[in-house]
Amino acid sequence: MNRQPVSRTCFVCGRENHIGLKMEWFNCPEEGKVKAALTIPEQFNGYPGFVHGGIIAAILDETSGRAIMINGEHDRLFVTASLEVKYRHPVPTNTPLMVSGWVIRGGRTRARVAAELCLEDGTCLASCKATVLKPPEEYYELWNWQQEKEHWKVPGD
Repeated sequence: MNRQPVSRTCFVCGRENHIGLKMEWFNCPEEGKVKAALTIPEQFNGYPGFVHGGIIAAILDETSGRAIMINGEHDRLFVTASLEVKYRHPVPTNTPLMVSGWVIRGGRTRARVAAELCLEDGTCLASCKATVLKPPEEYYELWNWQQEKEHWKVPGD
């Protein structure tokens, strides 16, 4: 398994975002999936002891979108056009979890992707399907991507 890059300020993966989740993903090409282990702290709850649905959606969105980079094309950035989340069971805080994402149908400018968030025993707590798109070139200027790109790297590199 090899690791995927993370950003500096993203809420889900940003290393310098002091209120973020600081997640890290691994490519598992033999399974056709990208995976991350995580434990979501109580500060991200909705009801006491359970993760807020918006946080769950953010984790699934990020993980499903990262599936398009499983082959090592880490500069292949896409944005989410649609996201459908299914909440199957309450997601507990302070509990080890696993999230995995995969490509349903790929393409150069559009892809259909999916993800699921599970307990360590494999019980699926939430899942999603999403459509992701390659953004227009002008988005890279809006994001100041040329300057930010130096911070898009695998932790520790």
